[in-house]
Amino acid sequence: MPRGDGRLTTDLDPTDSSPQDACGVFGVWAPGDEVAKLTYFGLYALQHRGQEAAGIAVSDGASVTVYKDLGLVAQVFDEPTLAPLTGHLAIGHARYSTTGSPTWENAQPTLRSTTTGTTIALGHNGNLTNTAELAAECARRGLDVAGSTSDTAFVTALLASYPDESVESAALKVLPTLQGAFSFVFMDDTTLYAARDVNGVRPLVLGRLERGWVIASETAALDTVGASTVREIEPGELLAIDEHGLRSARFGAPEPKGCLFEYVYLARPDTTIAGRNVYSARVEIGRRLAKEHPAEADLVIPVPESGIPAAIGYAEASGTPYGLGFTKNNYVGRTFIQPSQTLRQLGIQLKLNPLREQVRGKRIVVVDDSIVRGNTQRAQVRMLREAGALEVHVRISSPPVKWPCFYGIDFATKAELIADNLDIDGIRRSIGADSLGYVSLDGLVAASEQPPTRLCTACFDGNYPIPLPEGDVIGKHLLEGLDRRADAASEPTDPTARQSATSGEGAAHREKGKR
Repeated sequence: MPRGDGRLTTDLDPTDSSPQDACGVFGVWAPGDEVAKLTYFGLYALQHRGQEAAGIAVSDGASVTVYKDLGLVAQVFDEPTLAPLTGHLAIGHARYSTTGSPTWENAQPTLRSTTTGTTIALGHNGNLTNTAELAAECARRGLDVAGSTSDTAFVTALLASYPDESVESAALKVLPTLQGAFSFVFMDDTTLYAARDVNGVRPLVLGRLERGWVIASETAALDTVGASTVREIEPGELLAIDEHGLRSARFGAPEPKGCLFEYVYLARPDTTIAGRNVYSARVEIGRRLAKEHPAEADLVIPVPESGIPAAIGYAEASGTPYGLGFTKNNYVGRTFIQPSQTLRQLGIQLKLNPLREQVRGKRIVVVDDSIVRGNTQRAQVRMLREAGALEVHVRISSPPVKWPCFYGIDFATKAELIADNLDIDGIRRSIGADSLGYVSLDGLVAASEQPPTRLCTACFDGNYPIPLPEGDVIGKHLLEGLDRRADAASEPTDPTARQSATSGEGAAHREKGKR
């Protein structure tokens, strides 16, 4: 059974309101290789993109099996769970929820059997904006998605709803109807597929193994499994890989709008996006931040880990020494153990603690990636002052976040965003800093080395490149009415009763579809 009642608790640090990552997807077609283990290590490399749930689907050519659960990749999988997952192709998913709550039912890959016996498994990074329309279409066609409240479940159901056509042919019908951001990896019994929305909001790359192919959210995952980077999946492209090789089809005209926030926070620093190494971009952001917002200081320190490259760039450009001012507990993250009230009050110190000897008696520049509600930075400034810092100057390697993201990042709502309610000096006073500076949007775009017309900057300027639906038909809990959520919270989760495709040992985790 899934742990507890099938729902994930909050972080140990409930005041941490940093942007929550998008998901990580991975796929491999490699006959003769241990594809489940390759997928496991690929997901391990993408763990930063989603920490709520993990899952792997494999096919041996006759059946597709999915194993998934709530938790980190290393919590969900071990040698005994991976051993039965044998085959020649696999997909994997590390989830952070952007549509639907973090329940077991919403964990991915999703699984769906067609009337002709083909089984489809799918993993999704991104967020659709026409989920309500897809839900209505599924209802109109009598497609049952009971137990799931994610946009991914509707896409999987629609792909499986064309009994007289191949999955590839069905995808070319379904994909053009989807609005929003999606980077998909999916599979049937014999074929690995990848698709990216026409705007290419979320990254997706193709890699080559000695005996096969790999699809991943980031190039860092390709490096981890020993695959060489071939190219990005193009916006509006459907890729299929099987025993006949690799083939590509277009389902829409490309209009690139890659997420600028990937360069700030989401992607690993050793990843390359659109030809630009993320670490180099972040160092350059720091250099530009130093020129735009200099400070008389004795030491530049990062908020680990995402603030490190920008802090290095800031120190380099300003001539101020770089050093560490915080130590981070890398083992604190999402947990199934509810923190006590005492631990909640400790807040951010569960993750960060100041290096007192480093900061005492000094004027400090502390570099962080973003400010959402301000709780985290307020605690950081307080800790540095209590550790003896004479001055604390906060520098942020992104512009003020004023707008929520509807394309795959779980920001706070607009009303909760501190930059929507206060000007920069008001934010400075709120967090208790001596000064506060954000990199400009122009500076951030320049550091990315991408043409401004090919970037999504909506969270900074409100210019959403993909139209949003009118009315209250968008949001993480769109498909979850209050009554439904109350019922789910009060009843134990029993996946064996809700998943018609489960069978065999470990049925609470493992779903299987036979050809």
